Amino acid sequence: MTLGTLFWLFVAGFTVWYWWRAKDIKDFVLQATQRYCKTMDVLLLDDAVYLRGLWFKRDQHGKLRVWRRFLFDFTTTGEERYTGRIIMLGRNILQMELEPHRF
Repeated sequence: MTLGTLFWLFVAGFTVWYWWRAKDIKDFVLQATQRYCKTMDVLLLDDAVYLRGLWFKRDQHGKLRVWRRFLFDFTTTGEERYTGRIIMLGRNILQMELEPHRF
């Protein structure tokens, strides 16, 4: 086995690990979004959340964590579409908010 082969095996393994981890986090955020929309009495549209930001930031203990921003669409009346936002740091949801909307 050559060094080049080991490198490509590492790249493939890292890609699979990252994809698996990202899918797990997205499923976690989707479930949290569904619960949040239910408590706020709005309807989650498309049953989906969209990753719109990825960065590295330090948490309150100084540890470097992955910062993520997810967006989702919701409605109150079924006619108009609004956007909600979720901010995560590591595995913790820091903020969930809905843009101003009609009831």
